Amino acid sequence: MRTILVAGGGYAGFYTAWKLEKKLRRDEARVVVVDPRPYMTYQPFLPEVLAGSVEARHAAVSLRRHLRRATLISGTVVAVDHAHRTATVQPAEGPEFALGYDIIVVTAGAVTRKLAIPGVAEQAIGMKHVEEAVAIRDRLLTAFDRASTLEPGPLRRRLLTVTFVGGGFSGVEGFGELLSLATSLMRAYPELNPAELQFHLVEARDRILPEVSDGPGQWVVRSLEKRGARIHLNAQLISARDGHVVLSTGEEFDSDLIVWTVGNAANPMVRSHTDLPIDGRGMLIVRADLRVGTESEPVPDAWGAGDDAAIPDLAVSRPGAVTVPNAQHAVRQGKLLARNIVATLRGRKPKQYVHHSLGTVATLGLGRGIFQYRGIVIKGLPAWLMHRGYHVLAVPSWERKTRVLAVWLTAALFGRDIVSLASVQDPRRAFVTGDEPVEPPAQPPIRSQHVQSA
Repeated sequence: MRTILVAGGGYAGFYTAWKLEKKLRRDEARVVVVDPRPYMTYQPFLPEVLAGSVEARHAAVSLRRHLRRATLISGTVVAVDHAHRTATVQPAEGPEFALGYDIIVVTAGAVTRKLAIPGVAEQAIGMKHVEEAVAIRDRLLTAFDRASTLEPGPLRRRLLTVTFVGGGFSGVEGFGELLSLATSLMRAYPELNPAELQFHLVEARDRILPEVSDGPGQWVVRSLEKRGARIHLNAQLISARDGHVVLSTGEEFDSDLIVWTVGNAANPMVRSHTDLPIDGRGMLIVRADLRVGTESEPVPDAWGAGDDAAIPDLAVSRPGAVTVPNAQHAVRQGKLLARNIVATLRGRKPKQYVHHSLGTVATLGLGRGIFQYRGIVIKGLPAWLMHRGYHVLAVPSWERKTRVLAVWLTAALFGRDIVSLASVQDPRRAFVTGDEPVEPPAQPPIRSQHVQSA
């Protein structure tokens, strides 16, 4: 039997393997999936995980629960030698080993783009995985508890200051949802003054949400500012050392929570450790039919999809356009990729990937959203309902859909849960210290000079 290696269990990899299981005959090929996590993250739900509107585990789809015929390896493909049909796998435990294959599907996904800014690596939290979303939420809830015991002053102001860096889709959605949660928390903390709550969104360009046109993007800025947020456009983060945020505009402030959502970078394995063709950005060169290579020089037995693949976008007329790295494309590419692999195994021609956008929809907090399809723009509650409706239909499996709907119904009746479980990040602390009260982590000193210029 042929071996089909799926390198990466994210959107594209999960859907490829899932559909291959359903379409392949049992004696036709075996599927091997390599991914360091035992689940696929449904990333559109991460902003709602931040806000407590979706349980963290409901935004994760178990690979073993759904890929019952595939062989799952907990590890990472760190190199591909396609000339010899061999991949190098670094397992979760133990030394690296070579894994042979007949057909490879590269869906390793992109990684968080990092910049060499002082303090970011030590202070910031990303927003690409479920664990990060949970940590952000718990960090905010813990900050409210700690701030409520303090007198008004610099430390309390620092604890109630949140900074998001990056005004793209995930950044704006996460920012809006966390702002919604923080605003609602004020009712449970009468000791705190709502004016002390500070939310900053920093974007290097002159606009946020590049996925929508200028008018809707400006409306989102105005909407967030009406809710008390500070939107810093044409501003770059210069330093975040010890939680002291310095912007290129000259503004400075202390922030207890810094969230990094600047964007994606090429996967290191694809960029530097494979003999498959890549472009100048370190992305895998993929044809419209999802085979690796160019129209004139396809690479036999190699396929690619998802965020680490530069796939021609046949739905737009602009020469050289490639599909944008989002869930809409990754899911559909994974499904088509499975059909194309089966077609080639059975002597048929693969089909080209063409997807016309269904529009852009974003959540901006509980009951708030925006939707745009060409010249049609819907704002507020209707757009928010469209966002929820679309994603509950899109999340894989009826089991996950039912669980998410149950949480939403419970929240509608009783409100969002505001319990912080930040202690799970250090579960042995109570065991080691016994019943003694635990001192909170030491905070860096508060700077005496803060510039709050516009």
